[in-house]
Amino acid sequence: MKKKILFGIFIFAAVLIIRFFCGVYIHDEFATKHLFIKYRPTWKWTFYSPIGMSDRKIEELSEEEQIDQKYFNEFVLDQGLSN
Repeated sequence: MKKKILFGIFIFAAVLIIRFFCGVYIHDEFATKHLFIKYRPTWKWTFYSPIGMSDRKIEELSEEEQIDQKYFNEFVLDQGLSN
């Protein structure tokens, strides 16, 4: 019984670590999905750029889209993943 509980705790911890330190970004030009490792933990799983390859400015986006764009910039563009 102890082995099952320990195994369950191990699986839960592994899933939690993967959730915090891995993510998927959608390439802003080709719209393909890529799995990547985040440099710091965050609950957000999917990262995308609302601006994409358009000429819009971040000020023209809604508040939610601005937050998504900032996350995309921080975790994908600033790390050199979507160039």
